[in-house]
Amino acid sequence: MGALQFHQHHHQLQISPKSMTPIFPCNLRAITTTLCLRSIVSERFSTSLPKLCTPKSAKTKSISKVSADELKEKWLQSLTCPPPLKETENPIPENDVSCGNEEVPSSNSGSQWVIGIDPDVSGALAILKTNDFGYSAQVYDSPNVKVLVGNRVRRRLDANAMVELLRSFNIPLGTTAYIEQSIPFPGDGKQGWWSGGFNYGLWIGVLVASEVSVVPVPSMRWKSEFKLSGNGSTKDNSRALACNLFPQISSSLRRKKDHGRAEALLIAAYGKGIKLNFDSSNTNTTTTTSTT
Repeated sequence: MGALQFHQHHHQLQISPKSMTPIFPCNLRAITTTLCLRSIVSERFSTSLPKLCTPKSAKTKSISKVSADELKEKWLQSLTCPPPLKETENPIPENDVSCGNEEVPSSNSGSQWVIGIDPDVSGALAILKTNDFGYSAQVYDSPNVKVLVGNRVRRRLDANAMVELLRSFNIPLGTTAYIEQSIPFPGDGKQGWWSGGFNYGLWIGVLVASEVSVVPVPSMRWKSEFKLSGNGSTKDNSRALACNLFPQISSSLRRKKDHGRAEALLIAAYGKGIKLNFDSSNTNTTTTTSTT
């Protein structure tokens, strides 16, 4: 108790020399030793271990560096059948004598046929063939089959029947099919989105497997070509225009549910390069065909 002395008069705290001894000397030595060891270990490991590089964000090839035309060209090449022959490939085997002097059709040779497809389950397939009188037109409903989805019966495209239908045409080499590109709309709902993508993909697969080249066409593109774009255009307008372009099969387009046939014919006409010349009254049309 003599170590601390408090004087009332001066209100000063006086500390005697006995209280000046170091506090916890062993702990101070341990702390100092630990700090020294940590510095030594950190120096050794910093020189011996390689530095870990934090992964940077992957710099993928952006679309801005790849032209849209190049991407579209690669997409169309994947849908072209048969694939173009390379310069080093010879279509006629050297030891094949059966060919003789007969002309072997080239894989890049064009065809006088053009196919148009409305890929909906209620759609159709149309064929335009060039002849001495211009062109002839044929249209076929898309084969479908009823399936059970949940507790509802729905229609789906029949893949086997689609293959058989294409085989029955004996389609010449180099034929191109123009198919309406599937674009989902917000009002279609999940079932409509799934069905549209399924039908679109199935048609492409069947056509490519049947050695028919495929060209996807957005609906707005071919519709604007025939003045059918806009909110005022209806399925009936498509049927009326198809009847005007193809009067020989207009009897197949009379019903409202024949709009799939009409649009398949118009898609084929777009692929064929048929142009419409509207007169001033906008009641009659004339057509011109460009070589495809």
